[in-house]
Amino acid sequence: MRDWIVVRERYLRDDLPVRLGGLAANLSRIKSFASHYANHEAVESILDESKFFIEWTAPEVEIDIAAELVELQIQLACWQRRWTSIWADPVQRNRVAEQSSVWSKRILDLSGLLS
Repeated sequence: MRDWIVVRERYLRDDLPVRLGGLAANLSRIKSFASHYANHEAVESILDESKFFIEWTAPEVEIDIAAELVELQIQLACWQRRWTSIWADPVQRNRVAEQSSVWSKRILDLSGLLS
């Protein structure tokens, strides 16, 4: 089990754009890792971490960005709730991979790191 207090302290040391970039990177990892069935636990861990990243970041962003982050957090929770069936079905797993890629691009755009 991860020490979430340590992870939180480390995550919050970064500026807001870097934190959003880290969330975007996690979402990109989901897409990448979903192509290999053996990555089940790794992706599940990334889902957990990403939900925490949103929880720790949302209070510091503008309301419209916070709303998008909350929408993403709900999506991650929905995936996690059905994770066993999603992972067992290549079509559903691919759908999650594609959706996580779309979210990754959106969060990276919101971060301003590419501007």
